Amino acid sequence: MNNILIKSKNLTVGYGKKILLKNADFEVKKGDIFVIMGGSGCGKSSLLKVLTGLMEPLNGSFELFGIDYGSQYTSYSDKTIEELVHLKLALVGLSGYEDYYPSEISGGMKKRAGLARALALDPRIVYFDEPSAGLDPISSSRLDELMLEISANLGTTLVVVTHELESIFTIANNSIYLDAETKTITASGNPHEILKNPPNERVFQFLTRGKNNEKGTE
Repeated sequence: MNNILIKSKNLTVGYGKKILLKNADFEVKKGDIFVIMGGSGCGKSSLLKVLTGLMEPLNGSFELFGIDYGSQYTSYSDKTIEELVHLKLALVGLSGYEDYYPSEISGGMKKRAGLARALALDPRIVYFDEPSAGLDPISSSRLDELMLEISANLGTTLVVVTHELESIFTIANNSIYLDAETKTITASGNPHEILKNPPNERVFQFLTRGKNNEKGTE
């Protein structure tokens, strides 16, 4: 059975004549926690919009489950949805908060509630765009742990856009690095392995935040 869920072929992403990413080839396999990383303006969120059908690519194509995106449709009854939502609330540690208003829960709880909604219909892939934005370090770490648990316990494939190094090295088993200067993917694979053998200085600087260089000049 083919375990490739997303396959990008020569994908070009941008707005009109403004190209953010070109000729992108990559694969997301079943069970991956796949991180799209890179600096500001490299096209991370725009690529995610293309993969979720919110934006058309300028060129190239991608496959989802081996078929055209959006051809799958599943319908659930209201009762089934309610049961699923309660189950997922418990799964993400929010059991007992079903009747709370958004203003009555913390930022971390809001993130978990959003994740519970995303999981309610048992998707094969869940997409995240900067999930730790606005969270304190402890809440961000707990969210990382939660994503790891969901991946391990449910086998759900996660596609995550982030520039947070701690999250990248904690959760990702696969990744791509988008280079804003060349507008291409210049590194791919497990971030730990990429750091051991970085393909260029910009990838190295991103994955270390320049700390190694700073130490060398002390």
